Amino acid sequence: MKWCLAVAIAALAIAAECPAAMAQAGPPQCNAFGPIKEDAEKKALAVRAAIQHKSERKEICVLVQRFYAAEGTMLKFLETNKTWCNIPEQAISNAKAGHEHTLKFQTAACTEGPAAKPRPPTLSDAIGTPSVDTAGNTKTGHGTLDSLNGNPLAK
Repeated sequence: MKWCLAVAIAALAIAAECPAAMAQAGPPQCNAFGPIKEDAEKKALAVRAAIQHKSERKEICVLVQRFYAAEGTMLKFLETNKTWCNIPEQAISNAKAGHEHTLKFQTAACTEGPAAKPRPPTLSDAIGTPSVDTAGNTKTGHGTLDSLNGNPLAK
């Protein structure tokens, strides 16, 4: 799970590289990158927070899937508008590498872990003794559980 944090941080770093390249560009379609980047950042932070709070695997899987989709949208935008917005090829290759890491993490987060091994029998299981004293398995007589009125477990 720790490498997921690295993936989320890498995605944020990639997103941080791209606006610097687009600041030089002036076409209006380049302004659409801001909301796309912010959406991907929010989803990356949601994955990071879920991992830090040790959420359930299913919840992390859903969050990673959402982040993967947002990262894909960001990557598609970068590839489509690289000439219009003067996006360097290195930023696109970094985004692709981060997207591949996210896919690997998504696969790891969304697959069920190995089935739990059966618990070995305890001594009580092997002997066949009950684990809790009840009225049916205690004897009355003189002993530690006897009071003036008899065995309190037998009542």
